[in-house]
Amino acid sequence: MNFMKYPSFNQEKKLWKKGYQYVIGLDEVGRGALAGPVVAAAVMINSQISVNRNSRIFANKLANIREIKDSKQLTPKQREKFYKILTTHPIISWGIAFVSEKIIDEINVLEATKIAMINAINDLNLKQNQKTFLLVDGNFKLNFPISQKSIVKADEKIFSCTCASVIAKITRDRIMEKLDKKYPQYGFKKHKGYGTKLHFSMIKKYGSCKIHRKTFAPIKNF
Repeated sequence: MNFMKYPSFNQEKKLWKKGYQYVIGLDEVGRGALAGPVVAAAVMINSQISVNRNSRIFANKLANIREIKDSKQLTPKQREKFYKILTTHPIISWGIAFVSEKIIDEINVLEATKIAMINAINDLNLKQNQKTFLLVDGNFKLNFPISQKSIVKADEKIFSCTCASVIAKITRDRIMEKLDKKYPQYGFKKHKGYGTKLHFSMIKKYGSCKIHRKTFAPIKNF
């Protein structure tokens, strides 16, 4: 029997016990897309509530999102539900940032992802001189003066990173839906800029547009 796996608080709890006031989970969306920005989100359980992190009160406050999963494993309706809960939750702080396709073409998508993550951390407006630790989804380090750990598939394993994946996904989807109105011939509302059969057929028919990533091989080939 396959049991549904949900992300855990294990990493956050270990860091809380070590005295870190801020534990931030990071994830990005859009690295593999052919058009549009890469978006990163940073999520943190509020340090003011951390005194209750092992208590029943703490568990109850997060009960309505304990069954959250990586955004790729949720339906659009589920993502919207969790996004609404996360972005209005009294004990969750979050930051968001994106880097445009133009910058992606200039510095490559990995470096653009790192910038988006750093900007998402800055968007949290954290207090200075607090002991902080970053949990980064991926296999790369951020050039940022904060202790950190990179974890492959953290968006599936670590609660704060999973929450970040949902916020980043919904934010990027909404950006692409707005861009669909500006470039309706490409169907961005449907595929969000990824390399689907529909997207390739539209690029072949109309050529690339301003928001396509010109350095990506499929676009260069067309």
